[in-house]
Amino acid sequence: MNSIEIRELTKDYGATRAVDHLTFTVRPGLVTGFLGPNGAGKSTTMRLLLGLDRATSGTATIGGRRFVDSPAPLRQVGALLDAQAAHGGRTARNHLRILAATNRIPVARVEEVLERTGMAPAAKRRIKTFSLGMRQRLGIAAALLGDPGVLLLDEPTNGLDPEGIIWIRRLMRELAAEGRTVLVSSHLMSETAALADHLIVMGKGKLLADSPLEGFIDARSTPRVRLRTSDPSRMRAMLAREGFEMATADQGHWTVEGIRAERLGTMAASEGIPVLELADERTSLEQAYLDLTADHARHSAIR
Repeated sequence: MNSIEIRELTKDYGATRAVDHLTFTVRPGLVTGFLGPNGAGKSTTMRLLLGLDRATSGTATIGGRRFVDSPAPLRQVGALLDAQAAHGGRTARNHLRILAATNRIPVARVEEVLERTGMAPAAKRRIKTFSLGMRQRLGIAAALLGDPGVLLLDEPTNGLDPEGIIWIRRLMRELAAEGRTVLVSSHLMSETAALADHLIVMGKGKLLADSPLEGFIDARSTPRVRLRTSDPSRMRAMLAREGFEMATADQGHWTVEGIRAERLGTMAASEGIPVLELADERTSLEQAYLDLTADHARHSAIR
C-alpha cells in the first residue's frame, strides 16, 4: 500500500508549535488537496514526511515505513517542494540524468518524463534561463522520474499558464486513476475545487477537516435555489404556505433559501406553476474554506 499515515505528529521550533498532534491518512486512488492558511503547518508536515525535519513526537510514514528508510526513495515518492531548487547551470536533461543515476533509474526514463511534462523541446537549455512555469514542469518531471506510487506536490500550478494548469489537472487525475497516492498543497481554491477528490485542512498546526470535497462544501452550505418563473405571484404564494420566502435576485430571477431544487420543482409541478429555470446554489469551496479557517490563521491582515 502507498497510503500516507500521519499519527499524532508534533513539531516544535523552540516555543513555537508548528504541528500539533496531527493525525490523518492519505489514500491511493484519490487526489487529496492539502489546505490551510499561511503558517498552518502544511509545509512543515510535508518536510517531516520526507525526513527533511525531525518530528518532536509522533510518526509520519509512507506505505508503513519512514521515507528515510526507503532503499529507493525516488521510486517510492516523487516530491515537488521548491521549483527553484534545481542547479541553474545544468540543462534540464542533465539535471534529470543526475537524479536518475543516484537512484539507479534507467536513463531512458529521463526522456519519457521530459516528453510527458512537455519539457523535451527545452531539454538542452540551462535551467537558469527557464521561466517559473518551466521550472515547475521540470520539478514535476523530477517527481515522476522514479515512477513512484506517491506524489507530494506543493503549489504545482504556480507560474503555469492556462494551458499548463489544464495539463496539471489532467495529469493529477491520471496519476490517481493509476492507483497512486497524490497529495497536493495549494492556496488556489479554484484549482483545488477543479482537481481534488478529498481535502485535508489544517490551521495553527491542527487538523480542521478530513473530508471528501463535496461533503466538505455541503456541510458548510445552506440549501438555496435560483429560479425563474412566468408566474411569480403564484410561486410566492405557494412557497409562503410551505414556510419559504422568495427573494428578488437579478434579471428576472428569484432565490429561495432552505430548499433544494428537486423539492421546489416537485411542488411547482403539483400546482401547475410554470418554471423556466431552476438550479441549486451552494457555497463555493473558497467560502467554505474561509468560514472554517477564519479563526485559525497565524497571520492575518489588520483591519
